[in-house]
Amino acid sequence: MSDEFCSYAEFGKRFFAAAVTSDKILGAVAALGGRPIAFGPMGVGPGRLAKVTATGEIGTATAQEVPGREISFDVTLPVALDFALDLQVETHHFHGALELPLKVRARATPDLRIVVEVTPPSARDVRLDLTADGRRAGMVKKLAGVDAEVKRFVAKYVARELEKPEIARARIVDVNSAIDAAWAGLAPR
Repeated sequence: MSDEFCSYAEFGKRFFAAAVTSDKILGAVAALGGRPIAFGPMGVGPGRLAKVTATGEIGTATAQEVPGREISFDVTLPVALDFALDLQVETHHFHGALELPLKVRARATPDLRIVVEVTPPSARDVRLDLTADGRRAGMVKKLAGVDAEVKRFVAKYVARELEKPEIARARIVDVNSAIDAAWAGLAPR
């Protein structure tokens, strides 16, 4: 036990900094990592006659702390997808590597909870490197507007995933309950 003491404000600042680290934020976001992602067929391009089907997996996130008054992080969530574009005459295949930027901020509540807020990316924030299998597929990709549709869909998909009950629960740390449990362990028996 230390003989050195600090103010409650300093304690709170140090506690929060120790409780919310990039490793812990990545642990909370890790619930998404490794999850399969699949969608389609969905209509794309003029008249939405072409159909895109995609399958893939969400990768391991990385985090960079953002300097400032609040504890926040820029998190990048990689996604690998394979696409098939069915033109009703022929099917073209594509491979996509996406990076989804998430804004993550830790907030304190009066009832002693740490709430990790995650702002999902908009379609324009999604970075996509989409390669076509073959020259004709590359031309079709541009004509059908596949890139924009994929970005829009993946942004919506991530927003929906973040709202799932198990993900929402993982973003809340009930400090008061943990303290009550620690004190209950000290009670005489």
